[in-house]
Amino acid sequence: MLLSLVRLLARLPLSWLQSLGRLIGLLVYCFPGRYRRRLQANARRAGYDTPAFLRRAAAESGAMILEMPKVWWRTSQCLALTRSDQESVVHDALAEGRGVLYLTPHLGCFEITARHLTQHGPLTVMFRPSRSALLDPIVESARDMHNLRAVPANRNGVREFVRALKRGEAVGMLPDQVPREGDGLWLPFFGEYALTMTLAARLALQTGVAVILTAGERLPGGRGWRIHYLRLPEPLPQTPEALALAINQAMETVIRRFPEQYLWSYNRYKWPDDAPPHPGDPAIPQPDPLNDPPRDA
Repeated sequence: MLLSLVRLLARLPLSWLQSLGRLIGLLVYCFPGRYRRRLQANARRAGYDTPAFLRRAAAESGAMILEMPKVWWRTSQCLALTRSDQESVVHDALAEGRGVLYLTPHLGCFEITARHLTQHGPLTVMFRPSRSALLDPIVESARDMHNLRAVPANRNGVREFVRALKRGEAVGMLPDQVPREGDGLWLPFFGEYALTMTLAARLALQTGVAVILTAGERLPGGRGWRIHYLRLPEPLPQTPEALALAINQAMETVIRRFPEQYLWSYNRYKWPDDAPPHPGDPAIPQPDPLNDPPRDA
């Protein structure tokens, strides 16, 4: 039944879905709670602290959610509304024949970004299984698309990534997800230490591929999306820590192009139980009470 409802939403005009999503996003933001506090705290870390900006960010989060059904099941219509004036970045990287690692932060419409990239050739993306059995049919149906292959975020998925890159193909992942199972380093992100994945950096160093940051900017009035690209300059830093830091800095650059469309409510600064020790220098910002406390709390 839920799948049928989502498919029904996909039939609505994009402008309706995004407008309704913005309204819902604003309504949710109006209620005090963890979501509102985290969105405010994370945006303020990056210097975005005006009430008007925070409301826009909440509205765009709602638009991101309600546009997904349209992107998933009316992909052709959505791709027709997608454009970029930076496609030469992709063409040049693919022409080198050594594979491309696309890194797409929680910015704009990351679902349309992946689908747009499949127009350049096969793309393998990494996903984390849904926490809800109710969502499994929706997610499985949404992944089915020509040239787009999804692999799980585990060792088998990493092996598939390496095979695809060695074939000269492209892979894509979200670089601002909090890593699991101890795979992470505390590195600055908008001026504060955040647990940062090293997987993307290790893949790039192991395979020698081009690394491109990309994001789909949501255009007003339901006019579609503009795809942005930022290729990391080469030679890349030669250690996972240095390259992961460079990726964080590149993400900041891309996010600042249209910051109200970043998912500021994502718990980017949490302290997982398996995280390495947090840098204890007094000059380093200490844990935010809105996020998980240190393990010894």
